Amino acid sequence: MNLLETAKSRYTTKAYDRSKIIPLDQFERLLKVLRLTPSSVNIQPWHFLIAESEQAKARVAKAMTGRYAYNAPKVLESSHTIVFCTRTDVTHEHLEQLLEQDDLSGRFKDESAKEGQRQTRAGYVEYYRNEQQNLYGWMENQTFIALGQLLLAAGLEDVDATPMGGFDEDILNQEFGLTEKGFRASVVVALGYRSEADFNAKLPKSRLSDDIIFTKI
Repeated sequence: MNLLETAKSRYTTKAYDRSKIIPLDQFERLLKVLRLTPSSVNIQPWHFLIAESEQAKARVAKAMTGRYAYNAPKVLESSHTIVFCTRTDVTHEHLEQLLEQDDLSGRFKDESAKEGQRQTRAGYVEYYRNEQQNLYGWMENQTFIALGQLLLAAGLEDVDATPMGGFDEDILNQEFGLTEKGFRASVVVALGYRSEADFNAKLPKSRLSDDIIFTKI
């Protein structure tokens, strides 16, 4: 399936067939695509919790009670569910880890180039921390790039997906000790194969027209 046809055919799945499991090699491919997500100055501010077992998915679904209860079955009946987490701050240790990985990957011709990358990345962090005063918002924007990358990759792999912002963040953060680890849950994504009961599979896609969303300048 080509890219445009995938964009036309993929949709947000509302009900899953829990008997259908994503093959391991296919799921690993999706994780590799997720890992390759681009981010501003390669800041990679994310961590992904992968729930495969029934017990793990039940832990995620704990955050889907009350007004969010409608999302719990999607998690419980999915093949896999991924919790996208975003750093709450950028530590010196994280910046150095990124820099050393850049070095190991062969991105620097000399120490001067390495130092230039250190200063550039630190400059962006300080800009969003101090001038914009929105460091977390900047980082979470990068996490949502990862979300888009996964949704498109899943569509290309004929895997259904459901991104969900409807969950109790406090419950999820507490369940997995995210606050203590320096993260917050940003979005939850269920993956698997649609059920025959999925009403959304039969509905037409709805998007605003080109003349409303595009301006050629």
